[in-house]
Amino acid sequence: MNKFLYIFILLLTFSCQNENKLEQDIKNVIVDVEVERFDQLFANADVERLQELKIAYPFMFSKRYNDSVWINRINDTLQQTINKEVDKAFNDFSVIDDELYALFQHIKYYDKTFKEPRIITVTSDVDYRNKVIVTDSIALIALDNYLGSEHFFYENIYAYIKQNLNASQIIPDLADNYANKRVYQSKRKTLLDEMIYSGKKLYYKDAIIPFKSDAEKIGYLEEQLFWAKENEFYIWRHFVENEMLYSTNPKLVARFINPAPFSKFNLELDSESPGRLGQYLGWQIVRSYMENNDVTLNDMLTTEAEEIFNKAKFKPRK
Repeated sequence: MNKFLYIFILLLTFSCQNENKLEQDIKNVIVDVEVERFDQLFANADVERLQELKIAYPFMFSKRYNDSVWINRINDTLQQTINKEVDKAFNDFSVIDDELYALFQHIKYYDKTFKEPRIITVTSDVDYRNKVIVTDSIALIALDNYLGSEHFFYENIYAYIKQNLNASQIIPDLADNYANKRVYQSKRKTLLDEMIYSGKKLYYKDAIIPFKSDAEKIGYLEEQLFWAKENEFYIWRHFVENEMLYSTNPKLVARFINPAPFSKFNLELDSESPGRLGQYLGWQIVRSYMENNDVTLNDMLTTEAEEIFNKAKFKPRK
């Protein structure tokens, strides 16, 4: 056997053993996970049950409104249709329960101070900008935003948004909210700063939801992720040759970081590309940094972008 091939196999085997041990250690972490189906409780409430709900969930009821507002909402035909569609889609919650348990196991493994929140499902009149809301003690999941990208509720929503209105995105969306709480960077002035900030969040997702695909972590379709991988070298070269990395032009964030139907190179191929390619490249830079440096996950989350980039030894795939 070729000596270099033999060494490669040994390294791969060693890496797999370490990964398996890590996941086994994480599986031994005990967490408390219970999903509270507030959406169902509210849908089936009457005047008496409404009072019980207001005691159990005071944060769900604004004091500005009297009970008649909530009763009218319960009896509203549109709200009843939403409840029906949610019940149909989430009659069996077992898969999501298991993934929630795994998510919190991973978070707690890396952060011993983590306290599992109350997990409460709601409906939000398809407020897809706030699909999940996470605080230190509560995680709200608006299930009417996860009925499937082809659901008739979403007919008038842009394709790049509704492609992520699937149940498979509940856990990545929660992970993204927890990443927001863990990632720190003192400055986000340049495109490169924003790329690496996004990359740190995505790498955190690598750590806490390894059971999810890369496409699900970043919110791409599989074909969009394939396009990004196939064109990684050319995207990077475009950024470098056009001196974009250290530019503070805010338009670059809109073109390559923020959600959009495609990335804006101002080239004919724009319409073929997925949006947020700056996030994708930042992810690859952070991955390279972690592969080439002896750094813990928690330390990386607070490391400045410049240091990560300088030590990453990043080389885009050709």
